[in-house]
Amino acid sequence: MSPHRRANAPAPLLAAAAIALFASQPALAQAPAATSPEACKSIEVDAERLACYDAALGRMARDPRAADDDARRAREAKEAAQPYEKLERESLPRDERRRRVVSDLFDAEPDNSLDARIANAGQGSLLDSRWELARASKLGVFNFRAYKPVYLLPAFWTSAPNETPASSRADLPRQQQRLDDVETKFQLSFKTKAVENLFGDNGDLWMGYTQSSRWQVYDADNSRPFRETNYEPEVLLVFRTGYEFAGWHGRLAGFGINHQSNGRADPLSRSWNRVIANVGFDREDWSLMLRPWWRISDGDEDENPGIEDYVGRGDATLVHRRGRHEFALMGRHSLRGGDRSRGAVQFDWGFPISRSLRGHVQVFDGYGESLIDYDHRATYIGLGVSLLEWY
Repeated sequence: MSPHRRANAPAPLLAAAAIALFASQPALAQAPAATSPEACKSIEVDAERLACYDAALGRMARDPRAADDDARRAREAKEAAQPYEKLERESLPRDERRRRVVSDLFDAEPDNSLDARIANAGQGSLLDSRWELARASKLGVFNFRAYKPVYLLPAFWTSAPNETPASSRADLPRQQQRLDDVETKFQLSFKTKAVENLFGDNGDLWMGYTQSSRWQVYDADNSRPFRETNYEPEVLLVFRTGYEFAGWHGRLAGFGINHQSNGRADPLSRSWNRVIANVGFDREDWSLMLRPWWRISDGDEDENPGIEDYVGRGDATLVHRRGRHEFALMGRHSLRGGDRSRGAVQFDWGFPISRSLRGHVQVFDGYGESLIDYDHRATYIGLGVSLLEWY
C-alpha cells in the first residue's frame, strides 16, 4: 500500500470560503467587460474603474509602437538642437545661466515637449500597463495594482510529499509528518506605489506583498491543516528605461529589498532576505523579466543553510499573451556547477472559461516550490481558476 493516503472527499464549505476570500478583495478585482458605463460605477479602485470606462466606451490604449516611434523622433530632434542650445547658453551672462539650470530642475515640462514625448516611450506596452512607466501612464500613489498572479488551485498534486522536512536548527532532528499528495494551493498578490517621480518624471517606489498557501484540505482525519504558507513583502525602486536589445525594448530597471518567511517556529521555521535587481524587456505580446539576487546574511542563525544552491541566485520569467490566453515560463538556477547545479522551472497557463472567469494550469519541477521544501525536489501539477494573471 502506498504510504500516502488517498485524498478524502472535498470539503465544499471550506473550498467555498477560500473562493469567497479571493472574490472579496476589492483591490484585486478585475474591471468587468462592461457593455455600459453604468456598470463601472461600483468599482472602488481608480485604475480599475478607468479601465472599465475605457472598455465600455471603446477607447483603445495607445499603440506602444507609435509611442516608441514618437519618442525616437523627439530624441533625434533634441539631439539635433543640442549644439544650438549650448551656444545660446554660453552667450548668456553667468547669473542667467544659473537661473536657467535651477529652472530646468524644477519646472514641469509641457505635455508636448520633446522631453515629455521621450518619457512616453512604450506607453501601452505590457510592462507599462503594470508598472506605469511612461510619463502619461502615471496614476498617482496608493492605488492597489496587480502584481503576481492571483489564483486558486483546488487540485495541487505532488510526486513526492516532503514528509521529513529539514530542521532549521542543527541540534533539532527532522520532524516526521504524514501528508496527502493532493492538496489545495492559492496565491494573493498586490502592489501599491508609495512615491512617484522621485527624480524628475522617473523613479517610482513600490511596495508589494505576495502570499501563497498549501492547504491539506482533503485530509479530514487531521482537521485539514495548512501545510505551508509563505509571506513575501518587498519594496522596489523602479525606473523607466528606453533602449533596444536584439529586437526587445528595455522598459524597466530597478532594485528592491525582499523578505520571505513562513511564520513558523523551530524546527520548521524558514526565513531569508534578499536584494533583488529587476530588468524588464517587452516586445508586442511578450515580456521578459530578469531578476538576479543577493542574499543578505542572517549571521550565525541561518534557518536555510545553502538555500542559494537550491532555490537559486536569480530567475527569469517569460510571459506571452495570445488573445485571452496567457503563458508564463519561469526558470531559476544556482549559477553553480557540479553538485551545486540546481534550480527549478515553472509553467503557468491562464485560459478563458467564460466571460469573467479563467482557468489556470501550473506545472513545477525542481527545488523550492515553497520555503519548507527549499532543499526538496519534486514535481507539482495544479489545476484551478485565475482571478488575475500577469497582465
